[in-house]
Amino acid sequence: MFYTYIVTNKRNGTLYTGHTDNLGARVQAHRQKIFKGFSAKYHCCRLVWFQPFATRDEAFKKERQIKEWQRKWKLELIELENPEWLDISMLPTWPLPIPCELDISKARIER
Repeated sequence: MFYTYIVTNKRNGTLYTGHTDNLGARVQAHRQKIFKGFSAKYHCCRLVWFQPFATRDEAFKKERQIKEWQRKWKLELIELENPEWLDISMLPTWPLPIPCELDISKARIER
């Protein structure tokens, strides 16, 4: 399974869109600022939206599509599915395990 996701630093704050094959580990990497870059600089670590895909190519295409969108459209996407801007990864219903310790050898940055 592959995922396209959006993380933020706060409600209506800075948004970072990415894709991964391990959403739990990726969210943890954002929290721990493992990868220096945009999301670390702006403290984007709250998972507010994600969508699963069968292939990496589909997830990558969705990431590219969202990155081309106007900010307003991204906000509408989040508001539609997560109107309270909750950190989905912290909810009791979160279906994906967040590792206690991140195995950095399995974490990759897709560009």
